[in-house]
Amino acid sequence: MNSLKNRVFLTLLDFTPEEIDGLLRLAASLKQKKKAGESHRLCEGKQLALIFEKTSTRTRCAFEVAARDLGMGVTYLDPSGSQIGKKESIADTARVLSGMFDAIEYRGYGQEIVEELAKYASVPVFNGLTDEFHPTQILADFLTLREIFGALKGLNFVYMGDARFNMGNSLMVGCAKMGLNFTACSPAGYFPNAALVSRCEKIAAETGATLRFCEDPDEAVRGAQAIYTDIWVSMGEPDSVWEERIKALSPYQVTKELMAKASKDAVFMHCLPAYHDKKTAIGKEKCEKFGRDSMEVSNEVFEGPQSVVFQEAENRMHTIKAVMAAILGGAQA
Repeated sequence: MNSLKNRVFLTLLDFTPEEIDGLLRLAASLKQKKKAGESHRLCEGKQLALIFEKTSTRTRCAFEVAARDLGMGVTYLDPSGSQIGKKESIADTARVLSGMFDAIEYRGYGQEIVEELAKYASVPVFNGLTDEFHPTQILADFLTLREIFGALKGLNFVYMGDARFNMGNSLMVGCAKMGLNFTACSPAGYFPNAALVSRCEKIAAETGATLRFCEDPDEAVRGAQAIYTDIWVSMGEPDSVWEERIKALSPYQVTKELMAKASKDAVFMHCLPAYHDKKTAIGKEKCEKFGRDSMEVSNEVFEGPQSVVFQEAENRMHTIKAVMAAILGGAQA
């Protein structure tokens, strides 16, 4: 892996397959050290600002624990604790925080916001999630697949559901970069935008990946080794879209019957949170309103032996740690 020191981390489009591979190898090494109780304070004394316009359990905990393991201090700015875009411009926020911190993480809305932060900041900026991309999640997903299958290249990967936003986009980019065979299985009108598809097709031509866009779930999962889904309505979207999404996406729910049509060694993946039962306030409300027991995945699959969702969730910390260690500490695999 070439040195990534002082780079920004906004989308995997900005990184070569070799650099992504290096981050995954570094994450695996840091995970081993964590499990063995070995100190790895590779960013001793550095300070990290976390800007969260969208709240999160996994992303916040992953960044905070990873930073502390690396010897860093952390300041968390929640949606009410930051004036970004309200009383203070994005450009001004970037320059103010650059004078106090060694890096800035942003989790929120449009990709243009994190891009502008990076433009005006004099320190590295990390994308913790935008509407268009979620690169730290893809690293966690790919580390999980490597742990299970030993390699990424040639794996058959299916994303099931609404592929228009950050997860569909980022998984397509990641698969194209790393040589996986990517299928987006969605109803018409729910596929990634044509410009990004075209860009990924050019990448795939160099790496040996394939990209496929399919409306038939049974056809999509044939031979699949990883089946991935996400919630149908994301944070910040209006309640009014629930009825439309449920109607369009119900045929794409991941069930035990669908998993049985995939490869025998297939795993189920999800970036979380998941509406797999009625044990959350929103899950209970929406399931009862629309007469369902679950949404994007059945509880039987989510809690079943093929599910690796909590392995993925833990790997968020290890891969985020690798990104920060490489960019702030100059660490290499």
